[in-house]
Amino acid sequence: MNGVIKDWVKREFETLRINNARLTRRLMMSISDISEQPNKSVWLASGSRSNAKAVYRMLKNDDLTKSDVLSAHRNATSVRGKNIPILLAIQDTMSVNYSGHTKTEGLGYSCEKALGLNVHSCLLFTPEGIPLGLLDQSAITRIKSADTRKTKEEKKQRPIEEKESNRWLEALKTASENAPEQATLVHIADREGDIYELYALAERTGQKFVIRAIYDRINTENEHIREKLNGVSPVGKMKATIPANRKNNTKERTAVLTIRFEHFEVKKPRRRNNNEVLESTLNLCLISLKEESPPEKTEAIEWLLMTNLTVDSAQDAMTAAEYYKQRWKIERFHYVLKSGCEIEKIQQRSVDGIEMMILLYSIISVHIMQLTFISRQYPHTPCELIFSKDEWVTLYRAANRTKNSPLTPYSMADAVLYVAMLGGFSGSKSDGPPGLKVVWLGLNALYILNAYREFI
Repeated sequence: MNGVIKDWVKREFETLRINNARLTRRLMMSISDISEQPNKSVWLASGSRSNAKAVYRMLKNDDLTKSDVLSAHRNATSVRGKNIPILLAIQDTMSVNYSGHTKTEGLGYSCEKALGLNVHSCLLFTPEGIPLGLLDQSAITRIKSADTRKTKEEKKQRPIEEKESNRWLEALKTASENAPEQATLVHIADREGDIYELYALAERTGQKFVIRAIYDRINTENEHIREKLNGVSPVGKMKATIPANRKNNTKERTAVLTIRFEHFEVKKPRRRNNNEVLESTLNLCLISLKEESPPEKTEAIEWLLMTNLTVDSAQDAMTAAEYYKQRWKIERFHYVLKSGCEIEKIQQRSVDGIEMMILLYSIISVHIMQLTFISRQYPHTPCELIFSKDEWVTLYRAANRTKNSPLTPYSMADAVLYVAMLGGFSGSKSDGPPGLKVVWLGLNALYILNAYREFI
């Protein structure tokens, strides 16, 4: 909006190679502009009719592809993950509804009746939950609604390569190929990722995983492993903070979870017996974390986690559980995309254009999350890590309602508090730390103030 490419955008696309300097600059300018008002249309966020048209021309330019953009972002992600020994690759699918886009070229169904996309993302996080960036993102749109003629069992019999669930395997492969070389990558997924072929692929390629189990698998003794695990003596307890749930009208609480674990040699599912390439058995560990005494009228918390990490003690099981607890961060990523960036309002004439915009908004969403969670984990980090001097000076003056400028950069904790205050955050003790919503609202206000600072 103010014609300036942001420092974080320059760092993000430092390695972009498309042999078109003007197009490269247009991409960085577009992301800078859109990031200032991510909930606005391209037309409004661009600041002028000419800038908006330039963005639309960029999206149609065959010289710029999603793979180019994602590759440059991956490189920046890898730099941020440098020298961190363990990293989490968290993947999940988000349905995006475009039911009103009946004339969008190439757009199909996201489910049986709704037009849209299923966007599958794999994000890289530190074990403490700091988002580093995207390792993979793909989108599926069905040419026609689901085939209701086939039975559920017939659908299960199809090879994994013919199923949409193959995206979990593809994301694991892509993530492992693009993660920082020095890191041990631990793949995290919810129950949709409880796929035998995924476990086998991870074992085959030396990858680690912690995935929430849904299937009661069979071991080589033809026993159900859940029943066997229930008979194992507890090895300890751990506390877990259960966040508030507005839908269920429940407040944040602390749950005490009993820990059990057992190692099993798990058999290949019977419907895969005709797959001679697929490993017939896998040595895996199943961890149970169960709340034995939940509050009255409250559903007990229970996690069943399948892993190939080394688990020999209660501490090992708790470590795996701590890794899995970071999975909710990808839900927050989806929240920022849908509520903060309002991606379901994207207007493009083709599905390729929509996918490119979702990718650009995804990079912006990662930036918003980094700002929020770095301030929580590393509060004393100087704010110049994220903000330019003009931005942190404007932020300080606006939040504190003063004409006096700070002489040196202040902390990230203070910066995010100031941003949140611009977004309507009251700062009372009962509010807890600023959340993602007040941060993106505050950033919008900051960028508008900074754009017009010379005229105020």
